[in-house]
Order: sequence, then structure tokens, then C-alpha cells
Amino acid sequence: MRIAVIGGSGHIGTYLVPRLVRAGHEVLALSRGTSHPYSPDDAWSSVTRVTVDRTAEDAAGTFGARVAALDADVVVDLICFTPESAVALVDALRGHTGHLLHCGSIWRYGVSHKLPMHEDDTSPPFGEYGVQKAAIAELLAAETRGGGLVTTVVQPGHISGPGWMPIGPLGNLDPGVWQALCAGEEIAVPGAGSELLHHVHADDVAQVFALAVEHRDAAAGQAFNAVAPSALTVRGFLEIAAGWFDQPLRTRSVSWDEFRAGTTAEFADASWEHLHRSQFASLDKARTLLGHVPIAEPEEAVREGIAWLIEHGELEVRNPLVGSGRRL
Repeated sequence: MRIAVIGGSGHIGTYLVPRLVRAGHEVLALSRGTSHPYSPDDAWSSVTRVTVDRTAEDAAGTFGARVAALDADVVVDLICFTPESAVALVDALRGHTGHLLHCGSIWRYGVSHKLPMHEDDTSPPFGEYGVQKAAIAELLAAETRGGGLVTTVVQPGHISGPGWMPIGPLGNLDPGVWQALCAGEEIAVPGAGSELLHHVHADDVAQVFALAVEHRDAAAGQAFNAVAPSALTVRGFLEIAAGWFDQPLRTRSVSWDEFRAGTTAEFADASWEHLHRSQFASLDKARTLLGHVPIAEPEEAVREGIAWLIEHGELEVRNPLVGSGRRL
């Protein structure tokens, strides 16, 4: 099939595009042309690159027509963040494309009430990102139920892998937690320490997308969680990560007010957003309907990302990781 991947050189596209090429598809990767895949792969030599600024063309009302003109059998949209953008693309592709796959998020669910969280969870989303992702998922499902464009939503957890900073044990992107862990320094932990973080390796997300492409009928109108087989508690994550540097874990429980006073507003807000949700999503549906077999546990996905950052000089730590930290 001819497959267009919007946001093809990003976290998920880095792994999805080569998977699709190796499966024998003709792949077009759409991006602004300012970035490169996070991991090299010979399959990229067979990919057609299409330079497009989605934000600018959405504003001009031309993006949907641009994608429709590619005459793709399948469109994978990895960078849609508003219902308005989703509607414009659906309207343009209806009758021209056989299958639209959208990258959602487990943040379409709100605070966890019953674990694991399944795709029919009705906990109300909160925050702009979660609310918008929920709205997009609902409108796409309604489109397919109404006999329109066939759509599928894939909902990743906290995407991790080589090339970028993963969500850390405190639920934010502060590199200081890794520097403190490697030095055996005390870490101030807000909340109970039993809150959950649900990561996933980018390649596992790519696998769910690729399987949904291959099993279109099973995926039609469906949403699938794309997460690691297990989730990490805050204290468990900290203990595991301290062991990567062969250091003992030293923590101190603090109130949220005390935690906020000791970090930036950005990091504190991110921690609250992640830890307040405390999510653990089920993989059962992707396993049953698509045959998904996850590759990496959450700590493996995070460790691979941290190892990459250290090796490339983007994260300075006092002590090296024990072992290579490489998954493959």
C-alpha cells in the first residue's frame, strides 16, 4: 500500500516508517524538514520525503487537501493536537483514503479509578492536552460509526527511547533527578511515592500502528492503548534508576507546596499532571485484536533513553551507568 506518515521523523515515526518499508509498503514521510530520525535505518533510503509545515497549512486551510493529493491508501497522523485540525483532515480524506490512523494519548483518560485502565474508561480528562485528545478520539470513532472514513486511534503512554529525555521518576523532564541519583544524593519526593507512571518504548508504539495498518478490519473504529506491559511506581522507578548507577536510594517525603518551592513551575506542574493521574493502562485489546507482542518493559525503555543522552553528552552525570543500557 501507499502510506503517508505525518510527522514521520519524530519519536514514533523513527521506528514506524522503517517497519512499514520492511513490510513492503511505499512510504511517504511528511515533516517540516528540520529534523532527522532519532535512530539510523537503511530503510529510510526507500522513503519519499515530503516537506510541509502542518501548523501554517492548517491555519491557511490547505493541509487536508495537500495530504489528500498524495493519493495514499493509508494516512498515519502522528502530530494532530486539536479537534479542528482532525476534522479538517477527515473532511479532506473522506472518500479518498481507506484508513486514517491517529496518535492519541492515555491522557484521554483522567485520574485513575480502576486499574488497569481499558479503552472504555470514562474517567473525565483534564488539562488542555488530555481534553483535546479525548475529543479527537471521540469524533474519529463517531466518523467511522457513521459510515464515513475508517479510523483508528493509538494511545501511547509516556514515549521513551534513544534521542530525547524520558519522563523521569518524579513525572517531569528535570535532568537534575538523574544527576542526583547517580551521585547518591537525597531526592525530595512529593505525594505518597505509590503513584504510577506508564511508559512505553517508541518502537512498541510503532508496532501497534503497523499492526493496525495490517489488520484494518479489526482496527476499524477502534482505540488501542500502546504502553509497556507494566507500570512503575514513583518509589520503584527511583529504586531501579539508582541501581543503574550502583548507588543507594535516599529520599525524603515532602508536601506538594514544599516540592514546588524547590523546583521550577514547569517541572512542578509536569510532576502534578503525571502523578495526579497515576495511570496504568491495559494492553489486552492490542494483544487480542492485533496480535501485539510488546518488546520492552518500562524501565528498559527509559534506560535506553538515558544511556543515549549520556553517551551523546546531552546529560552530564558523575558516575556512568552500570552496563550499556542497550535494549537491542
